[in-house]
Amino acid sequence: MPEGDTVWQAAKRLHDALAGRVLTRSDFRVPRYATLDLTGRRVLSTAPRGKHLLTRFEGGLTLHTHLRMEGAWKVYGTGERWRGGPRHQIRAVLGADDRTAVGYRLQVLEFLRTTDEERVVGHLGPDLLGPDWNPDLALANLRANPDRPLGEALLDQRNLAGIGNIYKSELCFLLGVTPWLPVGALPEDRAAQLPAVAQRLLEINRDRPVRQTTGLHRHDLFVYGRAPRPCLRCGTSVRVADQGDGSQERPTYWCPTCQPGPAPAPGSPQRWRDRQPRRS
Repeated sequence: MPEGDTVWQAAKRLHDALAGRVLTRSDFRVPRYATLDLTGRRVLSTAPRGKHLLTRFEGGLTLHTHLRMEGAWKVYGTGERWRGGPRHQIRAVLGADDRTAVGYRLQVLEFLRTTDEERVVGHLGPDLLGPDWNPDLALANLRANPDRPLGEALLDQRNLAGIGNIYKSELCFLLGVTPWLPVGALPEDRAAQLPAVAQRLLEINRDRPVRQTTGLHRHDLFVYGRAPRPCLRCGTSVRVADQGDGSQERPTYWCPTCQPGPAPAPGSPQRWRDRQPRRS
């Protein structure tokens, strides 16, 4: 899934292109909404909530979309070629004046009353890039299941909203703990740092075209996607292994020297293998 900063950027593109404008084109290429026509309606706003996008229209209507792994919203000017993918991957088109927003490969696309938005985002924890960000609540949510591995807990959007697989690996590295460490075993000083470090990572990257966590000119990320190359701090080969609850396992990167502690068993299926990263 995309990281929270990616969704924040998508929401800003949509908002800047359409907010306050009246739609002159409306096309939804999913069976449920194939006959729905919003031309003549004014777009009020687009707001991110965790990894969800909420585009609001006058009349109390909201378009809820989620990018999942492959989705994207692109904005084009008049006469500009649409380059987001083949036409059969287009799921939504919203046009106004000289701007057209095109949604590609949107696996979640639904309309609901604006007053009912909590039905689709009410389960989310505090949003790292949202006005509801609450570090104390985020930490309390994580600690509610002390036996859960930290990496899994960070990806659970019910605890805190916005962390994807990249930030999970990078955050654990910056805290100096393995993603397989149970939340309850996280040292108190690291636990106290976690919300602020997580929020800072997303905050500094929300306006950047290329995500950067290291502060180094030549390297963007500390561990994610770097196996089996040497750790930027100690030179140990970065490791990668699948982590998850069985229903959804994600490639997880860590340095066994800089991040001591529990690790997956070497004999576990699909583990301890080097490969290209799958982007969140």
